[in-house]
Amino acid sequence: MSARNPGTELDLEWISKVKVNTQAVLKRAQQIQGHKLLKKQWQAAWLLKAVTCIDLTTLSGDDTPSNVHRLCLKAIQPIRVDLLQKMDMHDKGVTTAAVCVYPSRVADAVATLKAANSSLPVASVATGFPAGQTPLETRLQEVRLAVADGATEIDIVINRTLALTGQWKAMYDEITQFREACGHAHMKTILAIGELGTFTNVYKSSLVAMMAGSDFIKTSTGKESVNATYPVAIVMVRAIRDYYLSTGHKVGFKPAGGIRTAQESLVWLSLMKEELGHDWLTPHLFRLGASSLLADIERQKQIICVPAQLDRGPVSTPTSGSFTAEQSCSVSPVCSTVCY
Repeated sequence: MSARNPGTELDLEWISKVKVNTQAVLKRAQQIQGHKLLKKQWQAAWLLKAVTCIDLTTLSGDDTPSNVHRLCLKAIQPIRVDLLQKMDMHDKGVTTAAVCVYPSRVADAVATLKAANSSLPVASVATGFPAGQTPLETRLQEVRLAVADGATEIDIVINRTLALTGQWKAMYDEITQFREACGHAHMKTILAIGELGTFTNVYKSSLVAMMAGSDFIKTSTGKESVNATYPVAIVMVRAIRDYYLSTGHKVGFKPAGGIRTAQESLVWLSLMKEELGHDWLTPHLFRLGASSLLADIERQKQIICVPAQLDRGPVSTPTSGSFTAEQSCSVSPVCSTVCY
């Protein structure tokens, strides 16, 4: 991951002034979703980019060492070798960004990756995931134990009660304690947006999480009735942008929950490029939380990539300058009025 976000002092004045223009948010989300899809010869490369940003996840009650083992091996080799060979990418070390498991399965993931001589990061959910309704000391100890077992990324959940009742100082204090418990591990803060009620609460929670030292902010646990949506993403990435402009600290973004198709992953990449720029098109600052997305991307790559390469030769992966004018579009002026 990139450099840590050191956080700042809690700025309650900034938080108190937050207002979200709901209609502008919804309009911008429609614009993002309405963009024309990339041409097929570009889609294969951008789908490969999406793969490298996936936190390959299993968070089921019936998780066992064996299925975590299989998850890790898939993360190390996420795309079939024959497809990578047709893209001339078979020797580039393509992996997912990380694997994500429950705290009790961290040691299993670490052992599998070590045996495979892989340095792939292991992420663990913690702090009473998914509800965050256990005692604070229990949540802190869960973080410490996951780190001790080898997790290098911790996905915490906020106490939604604090957001819904406007207890921003209490939320800030809890998250700073989680950050301290993480030690060297990077911290992603899950807002569980489906339970926050309003866009304003989402924006304020995003700010508080970043001020408290979160390295990423994440939409959802995947267990709520509403998970990653484009309107909420607009609100969260605007908070990231405003925090960066105010402090100079870059914070990552992770949509999670309900992201299942290859085409959806392309929309998320487009959203990040347009709203935050090329720096946020790497796993250091962008992740996709998903369990079934990878399978659909591999299916689509088989359809799109293989026939395309018969005539065109290898496809290069996207770089900071890969979008042409045809595939790129500027940010609409309406966006500057969304979140302040």
